[in-house]
Amino acid sequence: MANINIVIMAGNLTQAPEVRYTPQGTAVAQFRLAVNRTFRTKEGQQKEEVCFVDVETWGRQAETCGEYLKKGRSVLVEGRLVLDAWENKEGQKRSKHKIRANRVQFLGSAPSAGAEDGEAPPPSAPFEEDFTPSADFTPPAKGEDEIPF
Repeated sequence: MANINIVIMAGNLTQAPEVRYTPQGTAVAQFRLAVNRTFRTKEGQQKEEVCFVDVETWGRQAETCGEYLKKGRSVLVEGRLVLDAWENKEGQKRSKHKIRANRVQFLGSAPSAGAEDGEAPPPSAPFEEDFTPSADFTPPAKGEDEIPF
């Protein structure tokens, strides 16, 4: 039996991407998606549920996301699930799943597109990368007060 790890999600950014750089100079962008689902209950009431998903992208695509994506922007993300594991300051082991994006497609138009410089952003990220960090890479440290989920 073959193993498959493919994720495709569309949603809206809850805040602008945070772009950091590895010691080797590789860009890493992290952002969170809100993915909404609307459904009807047995009683006929319309309900909505929201799933928040962390996304990480690397290389030139990370730089492009940091440059053009803002809070509220709709994107389609294709990638794979990865497990992020760490110890908090109390020594407890913590973990969570996130998406490591191979492709980020910008959807719709940007909120107030081009308002700052008169130039509209591109309709989609022009780069697709399957970047896997090297074995000696250590991700940027989480802040002590940061809640990882």
